[in-house]
Amino acid sequence: MNESPAVRAGDASAAAEIRPFEVTHRAVFRLAVPMTLAYITVPLIGIVDTIVIGQLGVAALIGGIAIGAIILDILFTTCNFLRSGTTGLTAQAVGAGDSKEIVAVLLRALIVAGAAGALILVLHYPFIEISVWFMDPGAGVLDAARDYLAIRIWAAPFTLTNFVLLGWLVGLGRPVTVLAVQTLLGLLNVGFSVWFVMGMGLGVPGVAWASVLAEAIVVAAQIPLVLKLAPRSQLPSRARVFDRHGFSRLIGVNRDIMIRSFTLLFAFAFFTRQGAQFGAVVLAANAILMHFFLVGGYLLDGFATAAEQLAGRAVGARFRPAFERTVRLTTAWGLGTGLALSLIYLASGGLIIDLMTTAEDVRETARHFMLWAVLTPLIGAVAFQMDGIFIGATWSRDMRNMMLASLLVYLIAWAVLTPLFGNNGLWMALLIFLGARSVTFHWRMRQLVPRTFPAAS
Repeated sequence: MNESPAVRAGDASAAAEIRPFEVTHRAVFRLAVPMTLAYITVPLIGIVDTIVIGQLGVAALIGGIAIGAIILDILFTTCNFLRSGTTGLTAQAVGAGDSKEIVAVLLRALIVAGAAGALILVLHYPFIEISVWFMDPGAGVLDAARDYLAIRIWAAPFTLTNFVLLGWLVGLGRPVTVLAVQTLLGLLNVGFSVWFVMGMGLGVPGVAWASVLAEAIVVAAQIPLVLKLAPRSQLPSRARVFDRHGFSRLIGVNRDIMIRSFTLLFAFAFFTRQGAQFGAVVLAANAILMHFFLVGGYLLDGFATAAEQLAGRAVGARFRPAFERTVRLTTAWGLGTGLALSLIYLASGGLIIDLMTTAEDVRETARHFMLWAVLTPLIGAVAFQMDGIFIGATWSRDMRNMMLASLLVYLIAWAVLTPLFGNNGLWMALLIFLGARSVTFHWRMRQLVPRTFPAAS
């Protein structure tokens, strides 16, 4: 089990203190609603970029943007551990009332982000060449993808820095600030894209430069905010920032979260690849139906983020009642939201499918398999919420292990069900994967809670 912050050397007095606080429905919603709105801005940016490039009327350019976006999504999703790890560690420092550790977590995470961003820039040429070779998009699309990636990759240091700042603000419990920052990022990205492409005629490079500038400006805009939230009086010593235990804990948490993210990416990539074995029509239908799950995931992420902050704060405060109430409330609201989404999809799924494609064979096939996609928000709700609990508590090693165990269950289910039921079996395996995550995480959580919180709390 990962070491609790309550056993950090040199801070025994703070570790021994129990700091009670109340977790209410209002506290959950205060975090969840702004974060849900903030997360929704992420897919909207990609949609607007595609629309802007689509106005040029060249299919290869649209394909190039799509391929480049997929490659960078994989890269930056892999690096999203900087956001999650920073949230959990910051929330625990908040719960412990340790203002200097709050700032130390930020500085350590920024150092890691800077090193990772520099490494990406050093290796960007072979990364781009290997990525586009693997995707094999064809000559015209290949050129557009290369043009996009060669510029967009220079946003990496700013993107990773924004991950850290986002995680830090979430850990501090400032969701409205996060929403404002994400909204600014989205507006700048869209504004620059329209200006550079439609106004200046820069094409694909214009969209790429829009992203670079937007990320850089948002980093700069947050500097005064960071200085306000981390005044000079709270600055930790250099020795504390570079404390061996603090860095090893940060790196350990981030490593485990990265493995968890890789596992999740593999599971979805495997689903897409296996769907392709049933032909182009089924592949297209599955791709449309996966949007039901992905949009639901963004909406459920708000409650997962609330769970991160409140669970992390409870661990830092060493106050078990707050932790257990966080689990109960975020589980209830997550399941309620998942059920509502499933009912909405059930009622309007056919209309959504018709809006997303005009191909009748794809429409018919998607409707045939729609019920599986309708169930994904409900079955996956607890899996998302448990991710938040484990990240907040920094039970990252256990989260990694339960995710790998769930992946094994998924692959076994696929091997058994797909030969028997075809694409229905593939969808069944995906739902079993989501259910396995919920069950294994909850089972492991019940074992970890007594070890994390002393009996006296």
